[in-house]
Parts: sequence; C-alpha cells; structure tokens
Amino acid sequence: MSTVFEKNLLKYAELAVKIGVNIQKDQFLFIQASTEVAPFVRLITKVAYENGARQVFVDFTDDEIARLRYELAPEDSFEFFPEWKKHEREWLAEQGAAFMSIVSQSPDLLKGIDTKRIAATQKAAGTALNKYRQYVQSDKISWTVVAAASQDWAAKVFPELSADEQVNALWNAIFKATRADLANPVEAWKNHDDALHAKVDYLNDKKYAKLHYIAPGTDLTIELPKGHLWCGAGSVNERGHEFMANMPTEEVFTVPHQKGVNGYVSSTKPLSYGGNIIDNFKLTFEEGRIVKVEAEQGEEILKQLVETDEGAHYLGEVALVPHESPISASGLLFFNTLFDENASNHFAIGSAYAFCLEGGKTMSSEDLLANGLNQSITHVDFMVGSGEMNIDGITAEGQKEPVFRNGNWAF
Repeated sequence: MSTVFEKNLLKYAELAVKIGVNIQKDQFLFIQASTEVAPFVRLITKVAYENGARQVFVDFTDDEIARLRYELAPEDSFEFFPEWKKHEREWLAEQGAAFMSIVSQSPDLLKGIDTKRIAATQKAAGTALNKYRQYVQSDKISWTVVAAASQDWAAKVFPELSADEQVNALWNAIFKATRADLANPVEAWKNHDDALHAKVDYLNDKKYAKLHYIAPGTDLTIELPKGHLWCGAGSVNERGHEFMANMPTEEVFTVPHQKGVNGYVSSTKPLSYGGNIIDNFKLTFEEGRIVKVEAEQGEEILKQLVETDEGAHYLGEVALVPHESPISASGLLFFNTLFDENASNHFAIGSAYAFCLEGGKTMSSEDLLANGLNQSITHVDFMVGSGEMNIDGITAEGQKEPVFRNGNWAF
C-alpha cells in the first residue's frame, strides 16, 4: 500500500473517531464490522484508545458465515435474536457508550436466498433492538456509520477494473466522499457542518406545512407535523457531546406527519437491502399509508419490508440532498445507502427521529405518535431525487415557494 493510501486511511480513521463518534475520555466504544475489514477495525481501535477510549468492544460478523446460515439453518431459527446481544447494546447505551457501524457488505450477499428468511431475521433483530433504537433516534447516545472497502462490494461498484484495482478504487472513492483525502479533513468537516446548518436554519424559519414533490414518476405531497425541526450533519447527545451520525452526509432532514403523505413516488437509484438489490420501484400512498408496491427487481423483498410491522407502511424521514452534491457529481453508484442517499433526495420507510420534533427527545413513544411521528422497528432509506425533481414548500396559508428546482436548492 502506498504512503498516500496509509495517510488517507489514518485520516479517515481519525475522522470516524474524532468527528463521527467524537470519543470522550473513559468512554466505551462498540464497533460492528465484518472480519474482512479487520485491519481497518484495528486502526480505528488504536485511534480510539489514543483519544481516551476506556475500552473498545468489537462485534465481528463474517459474510460467508452469514450466507451459510441463510442457506442451511432450520426455518424457525430466523425468528430468534440472542437475548444477550440485546442486553449488550442496551447496557452499553445506558453507560453512555459510543457506537460505530462499519459497513462493507456485498450488495448481492444474500441474492437467491428465500426472502422470507431475510424478512424474519430483520423483524427479529428490529423487535429485540427496539429500545436501543430509541436511544439512537432520540440522540441519547453518540453513534456513526462509516464504510470500509471489501472485495465483493468493490467488484460491484467497479466491474470494469481488475480485481487488484477494484478495492483500491473503492477506498479512494470513500476517502473523497468523506473528505479524508484533504489536507485537514477535520476542519473541512466543521466547515461542511456549518454550510448544512445554514440550509437547516432557513427551513426552520419557514416552518412549511407541506412539501410537494414533482418529477418523472413522482407526484407526492407530504404534510409536516407542527413543531417539526429540520436537522443536518452534526447532532448533540444527551451529555452535550457533538457527533456525526453518517460519514459522508450531504442531507438536511426532518419528519413527515405519519398520516399526511399522499400520491406516488418512484425510486431513482437501486436500494441495497437485506443482501439484495431492489430497483426501479414505485410506492403509492393514501393518508400516509403505503397502499401499493411495484418494483422491477426485488419486489417481493420490498413488499416484505413494508409488512415488517404496521409502522413500516408509513414514512419516518424526509431528506433533501442537491443533485449537484459531491457524491452525485462523482457519477458513481455505490450500491450502498450510506453513500447513495447522499447523492439524492430520499425518504425512509419506518420509524421517525424523535429529535426532529420540538421537545421530542424527552417524549414517550405514545406522545411522539400523537404528534404525528411514525413508530416502527425498522428504518430504511430509499432514493428518489434527480436533476428533474422540483419541490415546493407550502405555507400554512397555502402559498407555494420553491425549495428545489431541477434537483438543486432554489434558495
């Protein structure tokens, strides 16, 4: 590996630790990652200890072993989630631990697997980790999602390159998307955070009652709940420590009113979900609820996602990303939501973020629901933006104002 690569990898690890989870002295760090990217996990661990971590816990998974389970395990085993893994997350969260997910999975890992097995696994994990998810979605803890290049993922993104070149090309794309290739990436992230918050402040001042999306295959109106808050980039946990939940991130986002979504929306990028690709799909909504699901690829697994629970029939997030964002401008399709959602306007099926509502961080689930925020054991983003999308903000008085024109900010 070149000296340039090693320098960028170290800067990336420092970003994940210092800006992503913003590790504090004597804080626990929990890392979830694949064995294939163990060298990067070791580097993250080293940087975390150097910056004061008390102890680093690593939950390794192995893609081949995961595939073998789906192929060979008994049918009823997919409804099981280990109780000790549930308690581990909850206990660490209660101790104020930081959580880091390092994504690297092949988008086609579970291609050909019975979708009922995948759906059962997702539901079991979602149910078991519901309390932990509430910690995440109310900003009680610091958490971040970053990526590491694996061979199978790199082959999907760069099929035209030789096997030796693919992983290196994906790493370089990750460095560029996360600003790790810059001379001072930490400073660059602070400036980026400020730029996104300028958009957040404008939208929060406007307090639009609705958003209306128009694009090829899309005509959708979304009501925003009273007291909704736009957020973007950095967050603050309940102990007052800043963190960056996604690296990269180019979005500003809020919550829709659970029952206030009407019309239809079409995807503009493939969705990698449950080790499968879902592509060219369309969702139709009536009074917030998904009433029709159509997809050219992966329709069955998309339908099962929507059937995860009642809340999976509704949206939990509305996110705005300009078509001219750096990741979109790269022309790369990552087949990974962490990156592709930051190249496109997107929505999320499932649970809503409590911190996107005034006072929401301290509300009960029942109070959040009463205020229009959807509840679910799942949260899955999907991409809908393009250079042909226009979005209007509609005031409480019914006046329309441009928010997006031709895929980009109109203000």
